[in-house]
This record gives sequence, structure tokens and C-alpha cells, in this order.
Amino acid sequence: MTVLPDDGFSLAAEFPDATHEQWQRLVAGVLRKAGREAPDTAAEDVLSTALEDGLTTRPLYTARTARNGADGAGYPGFAPFTRGGRPEGGAVSGWDVRQRHDRPDPVRTNEAVLADLENGVTSVWLSVGAAGVPLSGLATALDGVYLDLAPVVLDAGDEFDAAARELLRLYDERGVTPEAALGNLGADPLGHAARTGQYGDVADRTAAASGLAQLCHQKYPGLRALTVDALPYHEAGASAAQELGCSLATGVSWLRALTAAGLPVEAACGQLEFRYAATADQFLTIAKLRAARRLWARVTEVCGTAGAQRQHAVTSPVMMTRRDPWVNMLRTTVASLAAGVGGADAVTVLPFDHAIGLPDGFARRIARNTSTILLEESHVGRVIDPAGGSWYVEQLTDELAHAAWTWFQEIERAGGQEAALRGGLVSERIGAGWESRTKNLAKRREPVTGVSEFPLLSQAPVERDPAPAAPSGGLPKVRRDEAFEALRARSDAHLAATGARPRVFIAALGPAAAHTARVSFAANLFQAGGIEPVHDPVQVDAASVADAFTASGAGVACICSSDSLYAEQAAPVAEALTAAGALRVFLAGRPGEQRETYERAGVDEFVVAGGDAVAVLTSVLDRIGVA
Repeated sequence: MTVLPDDGFSLAAEFPDATHEQWQRLVAGVLRKAGREAPDTAAEDVLSTALEDGLTTRPLYTARTARNGADGAGYPGFAPFTRGGRPEGGAVSGWDVRQRHDRPDPVRTNEAVLADLENGVTSVWLSVGAAGVPLSGLATALDGVYLDLAPVVLDAGDEFDAAARELLRLYDERGVTPEAALGNLGADPLGHAARTGQYGDVADRTAAASGLAQLCHQKYPGLRALTVDALPYHEAGASAAQELGCSLATGVSWLRALTAAGLPVEAACGQLEFRYAATADQFLTIAKLRAARRLWARVTEVCGTAGAQRQHAVTSPVMMTRRDPWVNMLRTTVASLAAGVGGADAVTVLPFDHAIGLPDGFARRIARNTSTILLEESHVGRVIDPAGGSWYVEQLTDELAHAAWTWFQEIERAGGQEAALRGGLVSERIGAGWESRTKNLAKRREPVTGVSEFPLLSQAPVERDPAPAAPSGGLPKVRRDEAFEALRARSDAHLAATGARPRVFIAALGPAAAHTARVSFAANLFQAGGIEPVHDPVQVDAASVADAFTASGAGVACICSSDSLYAEQAAPVAEALTAAGALRVFLAGRPGEQRETYERAGVDEFVVAGGDAVAVLTSVLDRIGVA
């Protein structure tokens, strides 16, 4: 047995460190072999990925390339709070596991609340009013809840004042001392106005919210009165920087209102809790939460105080899909991991069926157990700022903070968050960004697993009780799956009317080794639009393809094989398919110099990776006659 020395000897001592320039030359050589010419110094540019907000992810980060990285991040619990709002991070108790409840029936809500609290949830996020439990049912919904142990966070929209007063009444009625009351009263007039487009009474609601903040400051030290909710902007399609900038501008507007009402700046900051979306892009989520604390620290510094931002992270509703909702479990797991690693104080994991309707007991159980596994089995909370010191995360945090600050300054120049909302600046800018992202979704450059990639047409739909109507009329609510969902809905309607889905015949040429890759690509593409691929027989040629197409019951066909077999067989096969009545003939792959030949033979369109899948699938359904 070989015993390793303990005198500091390195096993890599005989291998000299590679330089950055050497790495660049090696990468450039690989790129040249792949047909992508690039100077050595530009190799990283070729491999870089453009993100929203003008950010770029590079393939390699080093201490030399990281700008304003770990050295400027400070220590956990100290300004600028990039590394966390508390010195101990989540190492003592982890994050607050906060679950949302919005079922209108107070009795069933109470059952769900008690089940959550008995099985790992540590606080309750309760929707009250038109979009949740009626105000008169709040006492029933919280029956049996130890209000001095379980923090309650309200979300009551325009009824926030009445809901807050009712909760405070319950504290008194149940003998909860003011010092023991915990949670957030959830006043958010600007967020509600952003959702509804109603700004006429913002001033009155701001005054009411300021009154609640003063009451909490004077009597309820464990209660916060206000929520700076960035979800209305995220749900409208905002980028990470836009979400941060809007939250900063909203927070600043609250500082102005609260200090004008007589609260000291430090006390005003203590009345705010910021709510952000956590997505399956784990590094961007980590960077967003770290950047948010850094930016707010800068705001408080300018205001003459210093305080850490209290953060509530919610797994993104935008990323949740209605088709194949089971995949949402994976998305929310990654998102909640990122939220915890990013330093969120409270994390809400939305149930996997959130996009379909009100969750059932199984979905709620999986949602709360997601945090439990991360905390109790993965021990994520035991490490303070686990992403700290990563050159990539530090660089991304810094770049995102700069982009968000630029947007925040633009909002301030427009007169602040309310003025920017009223004047349309916020909706215009967010809409432009979402339009660009929609194109990437349509081209599947941003894939949605189970929807635009690897859909399962045979999966039975998941049925749930409908959720109460959410406030609307202001900023829109978007979803990543919406374009493909519309296509699938057309397919479902066709299935209900005719007993069969629209079909595409896969005309595979040559042996499996020649056609399998493109058959898989084509089948995946067409199923994303609810079009069932028929690949029977497995292999066809010009002599057999017409009969096979007729037997398939399909209206369109797609030829799949290798480039070499295309040159030999694609043209006669396309002619045979056209003669057999195919309404449209596709060919999987780029035609190259043979384009004119294939088109003369009857090929109507070439489907390739990176093409506009939504446009292709829409045209197919239109041509087949699917309403």
C-alpha cells in the first residue's frame, strides 16, 4: 500500500500549471476541427452564451477575469450583505419553509394548513379575499394554528387593511401577546396596482399601509407590514435585472412614504420584506438574490443606515407547465435549491400542479418535502453562502447588479415606480424583453422539457379544482409553455371531435443507423404541437412510401435520413408522397446545394434545429384543417 506523504507534497507537482493562453490555443484547435474558425484570443467568445439584460456567460472564469468578485462581497451578515443577511446564514435553522394557501373554502384550507405545519412547514402564506379565503373565514382557516409559533403572511390584494385588522384581532382573541406575533401583513398597493392597472386609489392605500407599518413598529416587533412583491413583474416576463430594478424602485417609494409618515429610516427598512421568483436557472437565481441584497444595501447606505434585505423566494409560476406537470417537481427542486444557496430567508415551493388549478394533498406533500430534503438530507443550509467565492457566481452577481441598478435609475428618472407603471415604461420594457424571449422559446433555444422537448402525447390530463381568479387588468401573466399549450389545445379539440389526433407520417429512408437521429428529431418536433408521428413501416422507399402514407391516415409527411441517402432517394420519395395526397412534405435537415432539386420534387419545407417550431406546427395544423 502506498502512503501519501503529509509534508505538503502535491501529486501534481511535476505538472506545470497551464496558462490561460495555452487553454485558448487548445480550444481554438478543437473549434477549427469542428469547422468553426476563430483566433485563439476569440475562442471564449465563440463558446460564450448571451443572456438577457446584456449579460454573457463565458466558458471559463478565473481570478484574473473576475471583476469586483469575492473581494468586494464582504462577509455574511455585514454590508453589503451580498453573502447573506445574517452572519450564521441558514446554518442554525435553515430557511423558513413557507407554503401558500389560496383555496376559498376555509375548512379545507384549515385542513391543509394544519397538515403542512405538522409536516415540516414553518410559516403560512395565506391568500385572503377575492382570490382566496374570504375575510370572514380567516378565523376558521387558522383554527388550531399556534399563532405565537407559526408566522402568518397575508396576501389580500386591495383588502389588505381589513385582512390585517382581522388577523390582529385574532391575536388578541387567542391571547397572543404583541411581542409573540410573527409574520407579515402583506400590504402591497403598488404590486396590486401593477397586477390590476388600477392606480386611482394608490395614495389612499399607501396611507393605510403606512398606518399599519407604524402600528407594527410601535406594538408588534415581530410583524412586518409591507411586502415588496416582484412577482407581478416576473410573471409579466421581466428579466432578472428588470425584476430587481422594479423591486428597488418600489422599496425606495416605501422608504419615502414611511419616513414622510414619521418612521425613522431604519424602522422603515424593518417593515419591508422583498419577494422574488426563483427559477430553474440555478446560477442566475443565486446571483439575483445575492445582487438584490447588495443593491438594497447601497440604497440603505445612501439613506444613512445599514440593513440586510429580508427575502422571500417563490418558485417561478412562469416556468410551471400544464402539460407533463410532473416535470415541475424537478424544476421546483432546482429552483428551491438555488433560493437556499442564494441566501433567501423564506422559500415557497409551489406544488407541481400549480398551473392547472388548486393543488391536491399529494402535490402539497411533495412541495413541502422538497425543502425538507434539501435541509435535512442534503444539508444545504449548513453551509454559509455555499456559492461564495465561485468566480462565475461572483462575476454574474456583479454584472447583474450593475444591469439592475441601471434599470432602477431609469425608473427613478421617470418619477419612481408608480409613475413608471402609470406611464407604461415598465410594461413596454418588460414586453420587449418577453417578445425576444418568446422567439427563443418558439425556436426551442430555450427548451421546455415535456412541452417543446420530449412531450408525451399519450399522457392523461391532470384534473384539479379551478383556482380562484387572480387579479388582472394590469401587467399580463405569461408562461413559457403558452405557445405550445395553444397548439396542444387544438390537437385535443381535434381528438375530441374525430377520435384521433392529427398525424404526420415519418418516411424513414435506409437503415436505422442512417435515419434514427432525424426520426427522433422530427417525432419530437411534431409531438410538441400535438401531432402524432406514425413511423410504420420503419423503413420506406420510393416504391413503398405511397401505400404506407395512405395507410397511416396522416395528412402530412416528413422525410428522414442521412444527407447521403437524401441525395439518392429524397426526390423520388417526395414525388411519391405528393402524388399520394400529402398536403405538405417536410424534410428533416438542411438541404445544402440540393434545395432546388428537393423543392422541385415536392418538398415544401425543411425542418432543422433552431428553426421556428411554433410557426411550423401552426402551419401544419392549419393545413390539415385543425381548428
